[in-house]
Amino acid sequence: MFDLDKWNEIYQTVRKNKLRTFLTAFSVAWGIFMLIILLGAGKGLRNGFERDFRDDAINSIWLTPGQTSKSFRGMKPGRNLVFENRDLEQIARDIDGVEYITGRFTKWNQSMSAGRRTGSFTMRSVHPDHQYLENTIMSEGRFLHQTDLDELRKVAVIGKQVMLELFDGNNPIGQYIKIGDVQFKIVGWFTDEGSQNEESIVYVPVTTAQRVFNGQNKLDRIMFTTGNASLEEVNRMANEARDQLSNRLVFDPTDNHALYLNNNVENFGKIMSVFNAITIFTWVIGVMTVIAGVVGISNIMMIVVKERTREIGVRKALGATPWSIVSLIMQESIVITSVAGYVGLVAGIGCLQYLKNLTKDPGIFMNPDVDFNVAVIALVFLIVAGAISGLFPAIRAARVKPIEALRYE
Repeated sequence: MFDLDKWNEIYQTVRKNKLRTFLTAFSVAWGIFMLIILLGAGKGLRNGFERDFRDDAINSIWLTPGQTSKSFRGMKPGRNLVFENRDLEQIARDIDGVEYITGRFTKWNQSMSAGRRTGSFTMRSVHPDHQYLENTIMSEGRFLHQTDLDELRKVAVIGKQVMLELFDGNNPIGQYIKIGDVQFKIVGWFTDEGSQNEESIVYVPVTTAQRVFNGQNKLDRIMFTTGNASLEEVNRMANEARDQLSNRLVFDPTDNHALYLNNNVENFGKIMSVFNAITIFTWVIGVMTVIAGVVGISNIMMIVVKERTREIGVRKALGATPWSIVSLIMQESIVITSVAGYVGLVAGIGCLQYLKNLTKDPGIFMNPDVDFNVAVIALVFLIVAGAISGLFPAIRAARVKPIEALRYE
């Protein structure tokens, strides 16, 4: 039942002790504010890193040839290694668990033109599975097909930036783009969730590029996905790929300069483990800050009980029940905690929204926010903590004997 007298009494108590109440409430508000900010900042960093990984398939292994730095089987160090088509075919054939696989033969800063417009872009000659390795999003048309490779077709898939610069944003499908001195028919255009550099790329069939641009049967990189394999299985596949290439190209498997192996599954797991640890640390710091504020309220309520000892004695002498005394003290504690917590919560969410508006451009810090359920849980925790912080001073007040309270100075 709503007791107007009790609420009026709480109001009068707060009014008489404005500074003390403000400082107490501020400590609680600051605690919940910092908790929200820390959780939001952690989420923003996590979102940024996840976005960087979302540009490429997380469950992938990338293999890039390098230069040997160790002697092996009579071979001297300093040899530049080169992948060939047969290396990709062997990995796809002999390693269990390979889902999608592609090679790359790349031409950087390649002169391209369409009509009177010209530009310099990157040409990547790839296999059809490359679409899944780079998470390429087709906006119109299609990606490369196996038939394009088998028939050595001169077809191309261009990025959004290429379309804007060479075709003024008009639909390029069916038109031609000149790469070097060779005309390629455009069969589709794409967008990419990564940087704009990824949209400044032109994809062509790897077999066509090897033939037209004197690439012979060479590949700059081999990439494949591992499906839903566990980390143990992924590491097994990576080791098998390294051993196969070591035997064919004759280099020491322990030579990290001869073969650069990028295990995205392992890398993503390590980064997420770090962020999970950061989240736990953030919760610990935030909760401890909130608890510090709640303890401050408990101490203030103890002082309130001490100051009102004579008043409480008079109440009990006039017939006030212990519960009426307990409920009055606890209600005052809950009110201060709840109002301060709500203010801190709103301030924290407002600050995160401001930061979100400042970080609209993709980067390492992206969309800092806090889940609504987390915010509600934090507020409920504050209310419960406020009740507990007022409970012990309230129990002490209820135990005051009227005759002793009236003698209290």
